[in-house]
Amino acid sequence: MTTAIPTPLPDAEAQSPRTASLLSPAHRRFLFALALTAGILNLVDRQIIAVLKPTIAADLHWSDDDYGTLAAWFQGAAAFGFLGAGWLVDRLGLRRANALGVTVWSLAAMAHGWASGFREFIACRIALGASEAMGTPAGIKTVALIFPPEKRTTGFGLFNAINSLGAILTPLGIPLAAALWGWRSTFVIAGGIGLVWGLVWMLGTRGVSFGDTRKATGNTQPISGILRERRTWTVALAKVLSDATWWLMLFWMPDYFNRAFGLSGVALGVPLAIAYLGSATGSLVSGYVSSHLLAKGWSVNRTRKTVMLISALCVLPVPLALHASSYGIAVGLMALTLAGHQGFSTSLFALIADVTPATKVGRVTGFGSFCGNLGGMAISKIAGLVLAAGLGYAPLFGFAAVSYLLALGWIQLMMPRIRLAED
Repeated sequence: MTTAIPTPLPDAEAQSPRTASLLSPAHRRFLFALALTAGILNLVDRQIIAVLKPTIAADLHWSDDDYGTLAAWFQGAAAFGFLGAGWLVDRLGLRRANALGVTVWSLAAMAHGWASGFREFIACRIALGASEAMGTPAGIKTVALIFPPEKRTTGFGLFNAINSLGAILTPLGIPLAAALWGWRSTFVIAGGIGLVWGLVWMLGTRGVSFGDTRKATGNTQPISGILRERRTWTVALAKVLSDATWWLMLFWMPDYFNRAFGLSGVALGVPLAIAYLGSATGSLVSGYVSSHLLAKGWSVNRTRKTVMLISALCVLPVPLALHASSYGIAVGLMALTLAGHQGFSTSLFALIADVTPATKVGRVTGFGSFCGNLGGMAISKIAGLVLAAGLGYAPLFGFAAVSYLLALGWIQLMMPRIRLAED
């Protein structure tokens, strides 16, 4: 559905901002579409290096361990960025936080185009990871404030699904752009699109109040204010276990297809796009199913954990990809794995909104994502070492197979019954 950019508000209206709950349906759809687009840009900017790894590595003489080191630096920077990102989103409010986050990470993405030495690339990856940390808490909070509670899971499902378009479009469009203009120009072009997004967001949200910048104690406390809460640590370890597999696939799946089936460059596009289509499907299906079950009278506790269990079981067969006789079978298993991840992730983000007061959603999401990125940092470096040692993908896919069941077990242990928070 196409939505026109809203007409700027008159000065009198601009002085009396409308809250998000009072916006017209068209304006709400427009802002939601912008939030989705930011998520796509976030994923595209971080994935360029993974899709073009064979090309860049050959040009700059990187080893597997070098690439693993770059991925680890990115994850580490993103992890520590999340410690402040959630607080910053809560403090600045969605309007300024979204614009700041996208603008800064777009500049960091563009900087890759001028990097030459390995240390310069490390600096670029650190800058990109730290700034992209704004994307998750800002996106989750945007959905939480735009959608009423009974529709949030659908919103999160759409958010995750449309964001997955970034993972689908990247292997299709990035190799073609690199073939036409070179890999350096590809980074610059992708970052430039983000700068345009920042301008459109500021114009589209002029005169809008999201009601999240009140000078309340819960809104100004630092990250330490949530560390005494059980729900924070429930989310944190679940993110470590589940996100490790996601980052493993995001950074190393192109390399797996290259090693196992000799695919590279443009030939990687379709297999990776199909695999990431699975992630979009998982988001949409889990969001729809959760909303449907809640509408039928299922409790939040039963709904969230049932969908998480089914999602976790979808990941179990991933080690079979090591014995696939064709890359078509391997693609199908990877698509199922990514569908399982996004189904689990959609429910986990909904769980954060379920059990956390609105003034703390940004910080709890940020801290959970910090922990998830620590898991991603660890698995990225471990993968490089495991592959450099000649052990192949078997140990890595074995961990991935059970990671979501372990995460669900932790949630059940820490939160036997999910209860909605009172704002």
